[in-house]
Amino acid sequence: MNDADTNLALVLDQVAFHWAGRDAFGLRVPDFRIAQGERVLLLGESGSGKSTLLSLICGINAPQDGSIRVDGTEISVMRPAARDRFRAESIGIVFQQFNLLPYASPIDNILLPLRFAPTRRARAGDARAAALDLTDALGLSRDIILSSTADRLSVGQQQRVAVARALIGAPSLIVADEPTSALDAGAQASFLDLLFAQCAAAGSTLLMVSHDERLAPRFDRSVRMEDIAVLTREAAA
Repeated sequence: MNDADTNLALVLDQVAFHWAGRDAFGLRVPDFRIAQGERVLLLGESGSGKSTLLSLICGINAPQDGSIRVDGTEISVMRPAARDRFRAESIGIVFQQFNLLPYASPIDNILLPLRFAPTRRARAGDARAAALDLTDALGLSRDIILSSTADRLSVGQQQRVAVARALIGAPSLIVADEPTSALDAGAQASFLDLLFAQCAAAGSTLLMVSHDERLAPRFDRSVRMEDIAVLTREAAA
């Protein structure tokens, strides 16, 4: 890593990944960088390779070639278990479908990542108090957080619980996959206000994926998949 990379939250350098099998395809990302604290929107239609790219950035999959660094750590050379530990400690993920445990309380859902991340848990301090502070800031009542179950929440409430789960313990990188797809324009704007404020408070970098180009002016920068990645497909034999 050179001195120019020290202020970068994410660096992909000559990354190549190939899915084998009936629907084989390849993804190449020659160069993609995000500065620490930056808010970046990644735009791409369905089938453009967004999900595969996120799986590489989050360490779910490893590239066959090239380098991926998150917060200065080279994750592309790690074994799967080490990547899992790093992801738990350093990356907060807001899934498109939120992936909450339906019969657990919202606060238990928020605290769940800390069970697998001792350093992140230490950063949170009093984890329960930190979770309640986050939900207060995100506009969720404590009665709902403490006494309800996730399956009884509205879509908007589930979304905010998912954001609190991603943010707790101040991971360096937040990755959000289409988190506003089910919201109308007014709700989208309010949600982004809350997300940006909480990322800034935590000192976290934000990479958000969407197909909605109308969101682009809200971000520091927007990037199109076709501008950073080359997707190739192979016909089935």
